[in-house]
Amino acid sequence: MTAPGTGPESGTAPGTEATRRLTVAQALITFLGRQYTERDGRRHRLIAATWGIFGHGNVAGLGQALVESGTGPDAPMPYYQGRNEQAMVHAAVGYARQSRRLSAHAVTTSIGPGATNLVTGAALATVNRLPVLLLPGDTFATRPADPVLQQLEVPGAGDVSVNDTLRPVSRFFDRITRPEALIPAALQAMRILADPADTGAVTLALPQDVQAEAYDWPEEFFAERIWRVGRPRPDADALADARRALAGARRPLIVAGGGVHHSGAEAALRAFAEAGSIPVASTQAGKGSLPYDHPCDIGGIGHTGTATADALARRADLVIGVGTRWSDFTTASATLFQNPDVRFLNINITGFDAHKMAGLALTADARTALEELTAAAGPDGTAPAAEPGYRDAYRAAKEEWEHLVDRAYAADPDARPTQSQLLGALDALVTGDDIVINAAGSLPGDLHKLWRTRSADQYHVEYGYSCMGYEIPAAIGVALAAPGRPVWALVGDGTYLMNPTEIVTAVQENIPLTVVIVQNHGYASIGGLSEAVGGERFGTAYRHRAADGTYTGAPLPVDLAANAEALGLRVLRAATVRELGEALAKARTATVPTGVYIETATPDTVSGPPPAQAWWDVPVAATATRPAAVRAREEYEEQLTARRRHL
Repeated sequence: MTAPGTGPESGTAPGTEATRRLTVAQALITFLGRQYTERDGRRHRLIAATWGIFGHGNVAGLGQALVESGTGPDAPMPYYQGRNEQAMVHAAVGYARQSRRLSAHAVTTSIGPGATNLVTGAALATVNRLPVLLLPGDTFATRPADPVLQQLEVPGAGDVSVNDTLRPVSRFFDRITRPEALIPAALQAMRILADPADTGAVTLALPQDVQAEAYDWPEEFFAERIWRVGRPRPDADALADARRALAGARRPLIVAGGGVHHSGAEAALRAFAEAGSIPVASTQAGKGSLPYDHPCDIGGIGHTGTATADALARRADLVIGVGTRWSDFTTASATLFQNPDVRFLNINITGFDAHKMAGLALTADARTALEELTAAAGPDGTAPAAEPGYRDAYRAAKEEWEHLVDRAYAADPDARPTQSQLLGALDALVTGDDIVINAAGSLPGDLHKLWRTRSADQYHVEYGYSCMGYEIPAAIGVALAAPGRPVWALVGDGTYLMNPTEIVTAVQENIPLTVVIVQNHGYASIGGLSEAVGGERFGTAYRHRAADGTYTGAPLPVDLAANAEALGLRVLRAATVRELGEALAKARTATVPTGVYIETATPDTVSGPPPAQAWWDVPVAATATRPAAVRAREEYEEQLTARRRHL
């Protein structure tokens, strides 16, 4: 058998360029294996692996191309088999985030439902500015039979397929209807994946007939290509304006977002904060920018933030946002920053984000901008001249908050743990090597308020899209990017029931992650929110239907631990705080995928974390007859009075 590119069709005729005859799918896989990023002199594979579930829309194209390229541990394009298309994207996103966006994965699916299952994962990637390459199969470009299996027919538009659902959630979308169209599309896809200001989900829709079509490709297309990830400097005039703003600040506050981590700017942030003794609060994505015990760290900010950070935010006169999107959770739905003279200085690689909050925009790499601002501090007077006692006051307030954390973590060893006590048991065990992953439910709020982050990449909470079902597949991606480190996926029962399937993948690949399954018999987070907004916890408990038609009967007889065991997970059950600590310790040293199952104390017995320190806008019914909704509306209208636009 002749390998592609070595037969008589390949070669160089006099006066012509060298070509290689491959199918479109073979050419794409070959091309992807030769793409690299480089930042600060270090090179990374841009597309380090491909995830795939095969169907008639990709099995003879990309499936065959992956086999053709080689299999085994040294394959030029490693392949991972998934169980759910959305979950494969989550795994790829987890890998990209852990890799600081310098390396990514591709995901291939068939046409039809396999392709539309990508949409949620693509939205998550794009919202969080994380790279993933999506390669869904598509219906025949040549239309030999119309319709084909799983084809969506749109009578008024013959060029539409279900893959068009990926357009609004992709940073770049193209449908490759001719072999030669792959060349510019693939290059554009790589550019966007590697560009920190433009990255997100990238979709190349591949009609199943085009995937298998042969073409004479120029050899230059397969040359090794390096996409340099630069560190753009801020504009000189904008930098001068930023220095003047800093010099005049009396109550400065830094808000660290995910861009700190993507840039690798943690050391630069530390130096900048220390130079002016500026307190550093963090968004969900930015938590860990400073370790929790650094004197300038004041914890999370916003609706799920600490009392220390939110109190400082209300009085701050200059807020320095570093790599943040300024979401409503961070700004407490535009009610947090109450100083009438407050101004914003935004350092962001993306101009779209740098100009938010009517801020002074430093559109630049976070590390570079912070280093240049720090270099200007000191003798020339551009460091903040904070008001007397400012530093001592915020450090004392942070110490008081840590006492509240201790109280939330404290537990009777023989009692059933609350959710915050579960975090306390894990907190007592981990080191800076551990990575903790979560995304949805009530855990993100508790983690943001309570978790004591020990290293820059320990805290991995996806709260841009807050997608239930993210945690387990993302943990696989993180473990692939950080082999040998303990990885914890914290999931509630609601999240577990939505997407447990990649447990099978972890077992298949023998990835020794730990899944902590928290059973609280329902959508606990939304139950609390429902109660607060007059919804009376309707439809949020996992219980049998009662005689009155509501779900208020006995708890459902669902055994999630047994379910996880049936999927191949080794599960340790715990009933008390003491047993929980023992199970977590065993799981941490396990060499196989392991689960820890715990049923937490019910809400009416919880002495949990401190309540929310700032508001979040969830509109309440403007007219209602039930007393709970009437009271909630009165509270809602009172909170609205604090909202302001920063212009």
